[in-house]
Amino acid sequence: MTNLFNMLTRIGDKAGSLGAVISAMGCAMCFPAIASLGAAIGLGFLSQWEGLFVNTLLPLFAWIALVLNGLGWFSHRQWHRSALGMFGPALLLLSLYPLFQYGWSAYVTYSALALMVAVSVWDIFSPANKRCDDESCAV
Repeated sequence: MTNLFNMLTRIGDKAGSLGAVISAMGCAMCFPAIASLGAAIGLGFLSQWEGLFVNTLLPLFAWIALVLNGLGWFSHRQWHRSALGMFGPALLLLSLYPLFQYGWSAYVTYSALALMVAVSVWDIFSPANKRCDDESCAV
């Protein structure tokens, strides 16, 4: 059961990050820099579903990454990894809703997406290992 939980949190984190980046690539009006990168690699056809990507999929993938990074703490008990993994999606959600009205929110969005991808890549090359048993955690 714990192996299934570990696999779910590891794969879900990457899926959330990748989904958020691809969703941002589909909205050329909102995120022109990342959308031009998406168009360069052949994802320009996604622009026809701009509203769906920005209003539904981007927050959904950010929530998935946020929740699964939070649940990942129960697997590896490393608060710094979980906090860093949760900071990117939380920042992305903040930039989409309360901070969207400001001109600098695009920079926050790009930073959040970059942080989400960086943490996912870090987790691929240096996976978290559980440092505590289920009962207690020695400091």
